[in-house]
Amino acid sequence: MDTRTTILYVDDNPKSSRLLAGVLEQCRFRVVTKNDPAEALALCHGCSFDLALLDYEMPVMSGARLAREIKFLMPNLPVVLISGRTEIPPAELEFVDAHFGFGTSLDDLLWTMRILATPKVFVHEHRQTAEGNVRHIPDSQRIVESRWSDST
Repeated sequence: MDTRTTILYVDDNPKSSRLLAGVLEQCRFRVVTKNDPAEALALCHGCSFDLALLDYEMPVMSGARLAREIKFLMPNLPVVLISGRTEIPPAELEFVDAHFGFGTSLDDLLWTMRILATPKVFVHEHRQTAEGNVRHIPDSQRIVESRWSDST
C-alpha cells in the first residue's frame, strides 16, 4: 500500500511543473501533474488527493478560480497556491488554504504541505491470535490509526 501524500500539481508551464514535481517526488510525495486546469478539474471527479498545489497565473483558468472549483467538488481538500507575486488580492485567496509567492523558501512550502495534508488512516480488519492464527475483527472492535505519510 502506497502511503505517500498524493499531490495534484497544476501548472501551465511544463518545465516548471517537471522541476517542482521532481523535487516533490524526491521529498517522498506522490505527484500527479497536469498542465491544463480543465484536465485537472476533470481528474478531481474520479481521483482522491491529499492536497492540491496550484500555480496562480495560468491562461484559461487562474489558480484562484481552479481552487474555487476544486473546493466545490472536494471541500476538505487543502489548496496551496504558488505564484511569482509577493501579494495577491484577498478575494483571490478565498478558497485557498495557503499562498506562497516570490521569495518563499522550498522548506516553508514543504512544511506547509505536510501540515495541511491529512494523515493517512488505516483500519485494522484482522488480528493475529497468540497461536499465530489471523482472525477477522468485527466492525465494533476495529482499531483506526492515523499515521503521517512517508513524506514527513
